[in-house]
Amino acid sequence: MKKFLLVFLILGITAPLMAQDIELSEVVVTPANYKYLTAVDNQEAAVPVKLLEQKVANYDLMHSDIYDDSYATYTVSFYIPEGKIVAAYDGEGNIIRTIERFDNTKLPDAVRDAVVERFPNWIMADNSFRVTYHNKKGVNHKGYKITLKNGDQVLKVKVDADGNFM
Repeated sequence: MKKFLLVFLILGITAPLMAQDIELSEVVVTPANYKYLTAVDNQEAAVPVKLLEQKVANYDLMHSDIYDDSYATYTVSFYIPEGKIVAAYDGEGNIIRTIERFDNTKLPDAVRDAVVERFPNWIMADNSFRVTYHNKKGVNHKGYKITLKNGDQVLKVKVDADGNFM
């Protein structure tokens, strides 16, 4: 039994030493619709926003049930409880344009700080985040509509992604 175990131990150590080296060709992986993800660039966006934008960018139109090579464009809607994205794709699955709206998401620091500084005694009641993207123009609009309350008074303000009031 000792000899049997010794033989398996020696084979276990020497077998990997005799392995062959195999070279594989280089593979470059490019994310689908990377231009869209780069353009919307929501580093400080809430997690649901990022996840839905990833889903839109990675959507495989060519293998979906709605694909038919006789159409030039396709409109696909993506929904989550926090918001929605309506995306138009070309026949090859590239994003042409999107319209995005998310309600009551976490505000970026720049937006939150700008609102608090300008309206110190007001409470943020609601907000909506909107983005419109076009593949040739990039992001056309990216901003927040925020509802503020101070007692019985209600005020609605629009702020861009950098905290500038519109």
